[in-house]
Amino acid sequence: MMRTGNAGTLRGEDAGAAVMLAGWVAARRDHGGVVFFDLRDGSGIVQVVADPEVVGEAVHRIGREWVLRIEGSVRARPDGTVNPELPTGEVEVAAAALEVLNESEPPPFPLTERGDDVDEVLRLRHRYLDLRRPSMQANLRVRAAVNQALRRSMSEQDFVEVETPMLIASTPEGARDFVVPSRLSPGEFYALPQSPQLFKQLLMVGGLERYFQIARCLRDEDLRADRQFEFMQYDAEMSFADAEDVMAVVGEAVGAAIEAVTGARPGPVSRMTWHEAMERFGSDKPDVRFGMELVDLGEVFAQTGFRAFQAPAVKGICVPGEGEASRSTVDALVERAKSLGAAGLVWMRVREVEGTPVLESPVVKFLSEAEQTALIAALGAAPGDLVLIVAGERRVANHVLGVLRLDLGRPPVNEGGLQLLWVVDFPLFEAIAPDGRPVPAHHPFTMPHPDDLAMLDEGGDLLAVRSQAYDLVCNGWELGSGSVRIHAPALQQRIFALLGIGAEEAQARFGFLLDAFRFGAPPHAGFAFGIDRLVALLAGEENIREVIAFPKTQSGADPLTGAPGPIDPGQLAELGLAIRARGTPPRR
Repeated sequence: MMRTGNAGTLRGEDAGAAVMLAGWVAARRDHGGVVFFDLRDGSGIVQVVADPEVVGEAVHRIGREWVLRIEGSVRARPDGTVNPELPTGEVEVAAAALEVLNESEPPPFPLTERGDDVDEVLRLRHRYLDLRRPSMQANLRVRAAVNQALRRSMSEQDFVEVETPMLIASTPEGARDFVVPSRLSPGEFYALPQSPQLFKQLLMVGGLERYFQIARCLRDEDLRADRQFEFMQYDAEMSFADAEDVMAVVGEAVGAAIEAVTGARPGPVSRMTWHEAMERFGSDKPDVRFGMELVDLGEVFAQTGFRAFQAPAVKGICVPGEGEASRSTVDALVERAKSLGAAGLVWMRVREVEGTPVLESPVVKFLSEAEQTALIAALGAAPGDLVLIVAGERRVANHVLGVLRLDLGRPPVNEGGLQLLWVVDFPLFEAIAPDGRPVPAHHPFTMPHPDDLAMLDEGGDLLAVRSQAYDLVCNGWELGSGSVRIHAPALQQRIFALLGIGAEEAQARFGFLLDAFRFGAPPHAGFAFGIDRLVALLAGEENIREVIAFPKTQSGADPLTGAPGPIDPGQLAELGLAIRARGTPPRR
């Protein structure tokens, strides 16, 4: 045996025990006599005391990140030297023998608790070193606990784990596919799956009834803090089920995952319609940990003479305690609002005059006293607050104020606990295209709300049609989404016709699924969420790269392996491919 236990598990009650440990030198203190090491392994750190007269003078050569094997005894630290910052701070190991298992060059950056002050490209180039940091070790253990809990919960709920293929036909999923050339069929390509969507519906036709998997998905889309090219997705589908059934199953699985990490199961998941979320928070993934909700000021300014407020919608937010914001700060908010699509942003400071809150702004002179009083009351504004108002199209006003609300009030991701929320009753269509056809808000197999089917007829208000789609939101992050699927051919053809998808196009795009639906497809519904996002929230990280072992940079590069990079000409020839400069016309 190379070791008898782990460094980070030693405690005061272990004093007197003989141990064999192995790990890396996290730090060393050499004063010319006795040498002190912080020995680190996957469980944590313990201090090792090495006397050169016992282990040999070569101990003075040992540097940071050398790999050592230690034999010795655990003893209580002398009075005054206990380290309360370490779980092992009451004890140390007196080395009786020391073996160098491997030497190390000095690392290119300190492997401290956080790597925030280290260039991210450098960290990712040496990710194997970055992973030694305690916070990265903890994040990956959180991820493992989440995966185990999800699998356990789904198995207990009688779901069957099934792996779906990685090499598939290209299907429209809303983002660009990553494609793979076929050697056996030159000029033809596979696509990597953006999700297992169509295959999990085929499993329902196949009679499996309850499917799940933790699936790797790939989408060629712009990266951001909560998005990577490749990500892990909890994926589930149920036959003979409706939205309530799916939300119950997912809520149980997510609750089990949270409990596995935090030790406590969250309470019931609250619920909000899409319309309410947009009106109150200006977002379909609202962060409900703080106030600053959007307020409809239409009644306040119904009879206003101020032309800027004579608009389809006038909405505002109150920013507590920001009434003393500088003019440059306020001007920056105005520019921010314009960049988001607003025609402008009206701001007002709230002051106290003779015990009464009053408004201070260049536009106040255009408002009546009754309007000013009603505005203060509607927003619940108090002296010292800042009022922000956007007028214009309702969708624009909601969006702009929703973003400003997050800019000004969103707490750090790890504050306020995990606030889970189901957002339901999404619109089936998000807009009407110039050709008069509706633009789908989801994939074309999403079931419309049964109460709104009549509006699908000619002359109906298509933008008012709700879908049986639902999102799970946590702390302002969309964890995932799902829907009840269309299984009846007549309704599916009706939706295709509205979208301008003819029979030939439908067969070309979704033929293998539509063919399967001819053989008795059951009613079914499903859901999927990003595991990376849930783990990041549980770990208190703002970026999912911190909970992925080997992520890509914001530009999609992998500094560790050098991907993406050129490919050998011989491989290209074997695949029947040639590289040409962007914009160069192909040879004929």
